[in-house]
Amino acid sequence: MALIYIVEDDQNIREIESYALKNSGYATEEFSCARDFQSRLAERVPDLILLDIMLPDKDGIEVLRKIRRNPDTKKLPVIMVTAKSTEIDKVKGLDSGADDYITKPFGIMELISRVKAILRRLNQGEDEKFMTLHNIFLDGEKRMVYISDEPCELTYKEFELLKLFMQNAGIVMTRENIMERVWGVDFEGESRTLDMHIKTLRQKLGDAGKYIKTVRNVGYRIE
Repeated sequence: MALIYIVEDDQNIREIESYALKNSGYATEEFSCARDFQSRLAERVPDLILLDIMLPDKDGIEVLRKIRRNPDTKKLPVIMVTAKSTEIDKVKGLDSGADDYITKPFGIMELISRVKAILRRLNQGEDEKFMTLHNIFLDGEKRMVYISDEPCELTYKEFELLKLFMQNAGIVMTRENIMERVWGVDFEGESRTLDMHIKTLRQKLGDAGKYIKTVRNVGYRIE
């Protein structure tokens, strides 16, 4: 039985989420503040976290960044749950390492569907640990990328984008497919999110960035 931590200061929302998840076969633990959550996380790592962005004692984005910096929790699935709905808020949360983003108010069925989707991807098996393409080397275990043996620092989502491209070298990936595979959510009407990440990824790859090709009106591929 998967264990899910719910970090939410609104008691009503917290109880509704917990009730729905338990009815769907998950175990839950509830936290109203970052301090209690982080204390418990040090004792036991769950299978997934529902994290509110506006907590009374700490910003949810900072909590997420701390999770990603910790070797023991850096791959832990996190869904941001928040009342904020502007594009910049979503970009900030996703770029900080969130696996998905759901905006209040939301339907319980939507929440359960997203939780199931992320846990399903998690159980599909290990990705390729080491991949090489041209002068690009990707170490999936250490989450490091090297260009001509020189380390290349990438954000969480930039790394996931490059890994997806290398796993599908030569194949055209549609924008919708990329968003679903990397962000796990449909960003219809917010395609600039993907474009911004592709732009910065190309820049950080330097000359190797030329291998990521734009396929007009379709998406991208890596040659």
